[in-house]
Amino acid sequence: MDDDKFLIHIEIAEKSYGIWIKREEEQIVREAAKAIRNKMLQYRQRYAKSDVDVKDLLAMVALQLSIYNLQLKDKNDTVPFTDKIQELTNKMEAFLKEQ
Repeated sequence: MDDDKFLIHIEIAEKSYGIWIKREEEQIVREAAKAIRNKMLQYRQRYAKSDVDVKDLLAMVALQLSIYNLQLKDKNDTVPFTDKIQELTNKMEAFLKEQ
């Protein structure tokens, strides 16, 4: 195993998982596991009166977090802004050359 990796244990759906991660990833991995546990709890409370399997809860959590991730990706897409800035820069340069 790489020297910069170490073993941590995280709990998801009442099961412990040992995973090897880079030291600088520890905080985000633990926060991700916590987010999953929190979403699982929300879904368990929402469907408390029905007999929902843990796999179903995990599937719903995976879907919700994937949607959130894709929304952030779209929100942080700076390509349209950089394209517009480049277009305006080109227009300004062309205008200044005419002067």
